[in-house]
Amino acid sequence: MTTGAAEGRAETPGATSEGSGRKPRVAGRGAANVTGRKATPSPEAATGLMARIVSRGNMMVAYSRVMRNKGAPGVDEMPVTALKGYLQTEWPRIREELLAGKYHPQPVRKVEIPKPGGGTRMLGIPTVLDRLIQQAMHQVLSPLFDPDFSEHSYGFRPGRSAQQAVKAAQKHVESGLRWVVDIDLEKFFDRVHHDTLMSLVKRKARDRVVLLLIDRYLKAGILERGLTTARSEGTPQGGPLSPLLSNILLDELDKELETRGHKFCRYADDANIYVATRTSGERVMASITNYLSERLKLAVNRSKSAVDRPWNRVFLSYSMTRHYKPRLTVAKKAVTRFKAGLRKVLRQGKGKNIQTTIEETNPKVRGWLNYFRYSEVKGIFEELDGWLRRKLRRILWKQWKRSYTRAKNLMRRGLSERNAWQSATNGRGPWWNAGAVHMRLATPKTYFDKLGLVSLMDQFHRLQHAS
Repeated sequence: MTTGAAEGRAETPGATSEGSGRKPRVAGRGAANVTGRKATPSPEAATGLMARIVSRGNMMVAYSRVMRNKGAPGVDEMPVTALKGYLQTEWPRIREELLAGKYHPQPVRKVEIPKPGGGTRMLGIPTVLDRLIQQAMHQVLSPLFDPDFSEHSYGFRPGRSAQQAVKAAQKHVESGLRWVVDIDLEKFFDRVHHDTLMSLVKRKARDRVVLLLIDRYLKAGILERGLTTARSEGTPQGGPLSPLLSNILLDELDKELETRGHKFCRYADDANIYVATRTSGERVMASITNYLSERLKLAVNRSKSAVDRPWNRVFLSYSMTRHYKPRLTVAKKAVTRFKAGLRKVLRQGKGKNIQTTIEETNPKVRGWLNYFRYSEVKGIFEELDGWLRRKLRRILWKQWKRSYTRAKNLMRRGLSERNAWQSATNGRGPWWNAGAVHMRLATPKTYFDKLGLVSLMDQFHRLQHAS
């Protein structure tokens, strides 16, 4: 991560606030019983956490990950590429501040991005230095907390994925629990109660310097339009530490559901509880809403939460059929978003070689298919394949422009002279012609296969065969 003075600086065991004679103030003190569960201290984590966080090996790993993830600059406008040079001169000072409990994070830069279901999601972009420190903290803290997290929690955890959560949900429905309590937490990352969260973090992270730094990260201001606003709640998405903190808090919900004997799946702030009847579901919805409000200080978004049949709901962009053994399928909104993303690439294809456009399209197709590889309904993939090829044929038709060029290209691809000229001079628009017989004959699927276009159906059959 660093060279010169930063690399040669020796570790300083004991250079923490515990040895300074001063007891730092940590938010959440006195709130240890907020959740109703007793703290179970982790003796091996009681001291020395900050020394492990700033150790050279841990920082090197954190530096590599921050560089790999890139990301936008924070309030100081420092790009990721400038981090190495900055650390070479400043890391010894920053390291001593971290060990002594004197380091203060900079405010985060507020960014709002559109949510797939409407509205916006707020991101808090830390500076690249704070992303580095948070990543280093995550690498040390995650092994302390993750082993005790619920088996039904799938978000932001090593070795776990959204697809695993969806498969588990399918098994619950297949077992006969054909009603779902779909809980959506209202602006969860913006509403996290700091004292409640800190009381949970203190159970395992007993190093007071680390607790003080986490508290400062939670309270770091938000910069918007040149003004910094203090923050009294929330842990905005955007920093490496935020996902772990959210799981620490929501693990309380998981443990409560386990105590009650419920079957459920949770991915970050999306929780689905599976029950046998609507009556049971309504009772669970009321009870859990009350628990979240009173014990974790979180609100349920009533407009987006519901007790309903699983095939009427969407979980992590998947839905399922109503068969006795339900099959997973891609949610309609996910298909709409996928098409919208492809349109942005295809709009730029008018002045490009068609193969170049295909090469730019393929990564999006592969990524989307990789996420939905567990879908068991092929009709959506067939429809998307046809839609994409028609979009590409439309680009070709517009590129050919004149009737003579269109007729010549159609004849070159096997159409008779008469049919080619009739098609080239039909007066119809590009989209109509892209779906017409003459373009499908001139540019069949095999034509696009030779150009390297990824076929969703071909990949679907390959995945089905492999499974």
